[in-house]
Amino acid sequence: MRQSNLFSKTIKEIPKEETSINAQLLIKAGYIDKLQAGVYSFLPLGHRVHEKVKNVIREEMNAVHGQEIYMPALHPKAPWAKTGRWESETEVMFQFVGRGDKDLGLGWTHEEVVTPLGKKFIQSYKDLPKAVYQIQDKFRNERRAKSGLLRGREFSMKDLYSFHISEEDLSRYYDDVLGAYERIFKRLGLDALLVEASGGAFSKYSHEFQVVTKYGEDIIFVCEKCGRNQNKEIIEENACPGCGAKREEKKAIEVGNIFKLKTRYSDAFDFKVQDKDGTLKEVHMGCYGIGPSRVMGTIVEVSHDDNGVIWPKEVTPYQVHLLALSGKEGDTIKEIADETYELFKKEGLEVLYDDRDSVSPGEKFADADLYGMHIRVVVGKKSMGSGDPHVEVTRRDGAGLDFVDKQGRASSADAAVKIKEYYR
Repeated sequence: MRQSNLFSKTIKEIPKEETSINAQLLIKAGYIDKLQAGVYSFLPLGHRVHEKVKNVIREEMNAVHGQEIYMPALHPKAPWAKTGRWESETEVMFQFVGRGDKDLGLGWTHEEVVTPLGKKFIQSYKDLPKAVYQIQDKFRNERRAKSGLLRGREFSMKDLYSFHISEEDLSRYYDDVLGAYERIFKRLGLDALLVEASGGAFSKYSHEFQVVTKYGEDIIFVCEKCGRNQNKEIIEENACPGCGAKREEKKAIEVGNIFKLKTRYSDAFDFKVQDKDGTLKEVHMGCYGIGPSRVMGTIVEVSHDDNGVIWPKEVTPYQVHLLALSGKEGDTIKEIADETYELFKKEGLEVLYDDRDSVSPGEKFADADLYGMHIRVVVGKKSMGSGDPHVEVTRRDGAGLDFVDKQGRASSADAAVKIKEYYR
């Protein structure tokens, strides 16, 4: 992609009410645009990041035998009335009357849809276990939408639902998904802690994945000795129930949660299956959520500096940000940069090429810092000379690369091959 053709541009002024780091940087860099409180458009760069986050999640859900589906966001009243949540969750759910005086709502979760859906196709123990997931927009009637992508009225959510013949089988799968979540957050560059949370009516504990940061909205209590952590909602004393050590109070952002629903929803829909002995057994269910848009916002909250975003390897919008720095040698530099761009594309690399002619080198560097692509390649005065052109290659986070010389340079051809290997 040539940056001169990019739909969005960096901006200097951001909405005054946006106080969170993720909203400020993502709006300023042209990743997202605010339509109204808690509702954002994802612009080309932001959409690329969002999709990459989704794909990491999708790969790990497929690895634990999740099957992807897509359920409606527009729901009738009837299934919600069966569980009692049409009345109990009016503060959360957008509810309205459609044509024909039909009561309708926008989905903020999907137990009321997926449970009767499962009942249609699962009749016997032979059909179990099963797990289905979707990645879809959800809607919450937040009283005060704030914190950019961390708390919105419309947001993306991956919700996985599993069905089991027994609580023991549910527990086994629950642990499998827990492991998948740990892999997801590691791949996304997030150090997410497993934190015990209230299980509500379902079980003693559910679990949250929390990323510690001074910008966090949640309070958690962390035990460095045994690793048993709990959130503020269930904490009773400052001693760890696991080992008795004193725990440290920290701010954090919740990036995922998992629940053992047990038979709460299968009972509401009279969802039973025939067991081996011919008797009818209740179906046990689990629910496992991650918000890709919230994760994207969290990455920015914990991975940035004064100049802009610092994207990790897995979700950088483009693998390479190529900058052509014009000067007296402008025509030659542009020619070398064009050749480098074509070479990188030929190697299959994703490249954002800053080919803008009317922008100073200082502005290009400032925009590059703000965008925060994982690897930056610069064609400038140092690229001049005989033989193959050389380029400066750096990582946005300042970490070293083993295929550059002491000046951070490599030939364009060598850089293309090595960067491709780096991302493999």
